[in-house]
Amino acid sequence: MHTHMIPKNLPDWEKKFGYGGFIRLEHHKAKWARMMQGEKFFREINHNSWDPEVRIQEYQSFSTKVQVVCTIPVLFSYFSKPKDGLEVAKFLNDDLASLVAKYPKNYVGLGTLPMQDVELSINELHRIKEIGLKGVQIGSNIEDENLNEPKFFPIWEACEKLDLAVLVHPWNMMGKKQMERYWLPWLVGMPAETSRAMCSMIFGGIFDKFPNLRVNFCHASGSFLSTIGRIEHGFNCRPDLVAVDNLNNPREYCGRFWVDCITHDKEMLKYVLKMQGSKRVTLGSDYPFPLGDLEIGEFINQMNLDTNVVEDIFCNSTLEWLNIKKEYFL
Repeated sequence: MHTHMIPKNLPDWEKKFGYGGFIRLEHHKAKWARMMQGEKFFREINHNSWDPEVRIQEYQSFSTKVQVVCTIPVLFSYFSKPKDGLEVAKFLNDDLASLVAKYPKNYVGLGTLPMQDVELSINELHRIKEIGLKGVQIGSNIEDENLNEPKFFPIWEACEKLDLAVLVHPWNMMGKKQMERYWLPWLVGMPAETSRAMCSMIFGGIFDKFPNLRVNFCHASGSFLSTIGRIEHGFNCRPDLVAVDNLNNPREYCGRFWVDCITHDKEMLKYVLKMQGSKRVTLGSDYPFPLGDLEIGEFINQMNLDTNVVEDIFCNSTLEWLNIKKEYFL
């Protein structure tokens, strides 16, 4: 339920819009491309980032049939002018919708939004629903604005009314410029960003204002569940600072949202399952990127978990999050 995909051919948005920050692809050799931001190298990817047949074949080796796909977060383009961001989002969403239409038994799509403009985002949410996507992926913050900001309430309301699931992915990591060495933005910043998003939504009362909003957080909640004791203690000892907009204990929200299973650690996954319950833990992989679980849950098969727990992680929890019937894929 957590994989990334990119169109093989991207427009040169920088050239079209007249300013930088956008990703373009350089297909410098067969089956490989460089992701570039202007002249700055971002990442090298191969054809499993865009070729649906290659992905299906690679997944089959791990007994996995269905992939939930969404864009690579660096393509969010929240920095752009709103209408330009909408054009980028529409291009990416149309590409995913075409993929799902061609491979309906293998792919489920999550769209992206120009979150820098609420009205345009809501319009695109309606279109996302029409073209057959089952939800959206958004960043952990929107150009440094937290997800509890009242300006975003209409988006949560629209997702709720349209029956669209939400995946929150860490991005625009706090402190990134101060910790470039050792890949720390990905190892330290990403877990912190996910906790930032979760605390913002909990303390901002989002799950109470929109009780039918179905939200999934990447990377097993980042650092949230592992620091829930500290978060709860802060809520109790300084309610004047923490319980400003929501009087409910943050621990009470465990199990009201979903998290994926990407822990890379059996003992940590046992803890996540204890905190969340198996019906709120989904099969994440972050495929095709190396920091993800590219063996797609193989470590879960080695944990001697009850069959019903494994079934929840591998299938049932994601189906409930997306509100899709299992029979659709059989």
